[in-house]
Amino acid sequence: MARSTEVEIKFRLGDLPVVRRKLRALGFRCQTPRAFESNTLFDFPGGLLRRRGQLLRLRQYGDSWSLTYKGKGHSARHKSRPETETRIADGEKLARILEALGLAPSFRYEKFRSEWSDGSGLVVLDQTPIGNFGEIEGSPRWIDRTARALGLAPSDYITDSYAQIFLQWKKQSGSSAREMTFRACHAGRRAKSRL
Repeated sequence: MARSTEVEIKFRLGDLPVVRRKLRALGFRCQTPRAFESNTLFDFPGGLLRRRGQLLRLRQYGDSWSLTYKGKGHSARHKSRPETETRIADGEKLARILEALGLAPSFRYEKFRSEWSDGSGLVVLDQTPIGNFGEIEGSPRWIDRTARALGLAPSDYITDSYAQIFLQWKKQSGSSAREMTFRACHAGRRAKSRL
């Protein structure tokens, strides 16, 4: 079980092939090729974990499953929060256990993700139903150095969660989607266009 403090920023991605070329030129290697990722956040009735600034996430990434707890964090220039994560063998069974304990799915989000590393930190490239985003995770200095090398300024940094980004997207787009899945976001766009 890995326990650490996660420090990261997100940023909006432009042209994915250009970003991949920049990463290769900077000495990054693709650790995990593009794979589908499905995430389900679990919470108690009334959103107890959300109100406390905590998160419990069940993730399927390719063929592997993980369970992650994130504690209350803070956002300044970078987002930082305690994180404990472990791999699990059967995510569907674990979901049933969580539900038997009184937790329920509170938000789902999907993406296609690839992971890149230079040995000091991680850059991930996410293709989501609401646009393409990158994440840079590592020490604060390394994040800033890597962001500059990719042509990003601190004003490009996003410290919001995907749930927060999704809510902003819903407000701007007028979508009726209730979760950040490809199916829900596509149906939400169709419903809006019929109005």
